[in-house]
Amino acid sequence: MSISVCLAAYNGARFIREQVDSILPQLRPDDEIVVVDDCSRDNTVEILERYADPRMTIHRNQRNGGHVYSFGRALSLATRDVVFMADQDDRWADGRVAAMLETLNEAKVLLVSGNTSYMDAEGRPIEYSATRLRKADSRRHFMNVVGMFTGRTGYYGCAMAMRRELLDLVLPIPAFVESHDLWISMGANLLRSNAHLEGDTLARRVHGENASILRRDLYMRLRARWIFCRSIAVLMARARRIRNLHPIGHR
Repeated sequence: MSISVCLAAYNGARFIREQVDSILPQLRPDDEIVVVDDCSRDNTVEILERYADPRMTIHRNQRNGGHVYSFGRALSLATRDVVFMADQDDRWADGRVAAMLETLNEAKVLLVSGNTSYMDAEGRPIEYSATRLRKADSRRHFMNVVGMFTGRTGYYGCAMAMRRELLDLVLPIPAFVESHDLWISMGANLLRSNAHLEGDTLARRVHGENASILRRDLYMRLRARWIFCRSIAVLMARARRIRNLHPIGHR
């Protein structure tokens, strides 16, 4: 299966080279990296252009739309069989692509999600409090959705790989969605087509500026619950329309 890596970038010059250097060796000549730059004000784009790698295409947003918008655009531009997402400041583990493709094939599902280790701004391993996915919970779809709602189940887009058929459900990502991670994992669980890979598939960098790691106050947490419920309603309506298109999603 061919691979698309969707990378959303914004002012990522400090770390993006290390991330791309961890991705390229795991790709084949017919794979691709789709980069969407969200109006970076540093030299992120120049760093990427220096690779001069034919597998990489760089698209610049005309306005700053945020990371959810940028990932949605990148996903819409992906053309290969399996789609991975990548944050600009992480580092992929060796063998990540092979392990996730193997899980997709063995489980016969639309989405596989892995776990992550954590590192600081200098790349040193650190302990970080985060829930971990268990393989045994892969088919506990209702409880996975409940766990997302309560914050006990952690799905991260940077640790996912999906068959492109799932894009028919999750795209376009509505403007009200604030977490593409939860939106996509929620969709796969609603289709009962989800698998967990217990191993660490990448190292996430915690440096105080990550859009997806920042702590939230009470208002933001309550707002997230409202968005979650709205997302469920939209995804369920979409799922009813496409239910017969992809039978792999209902095994």
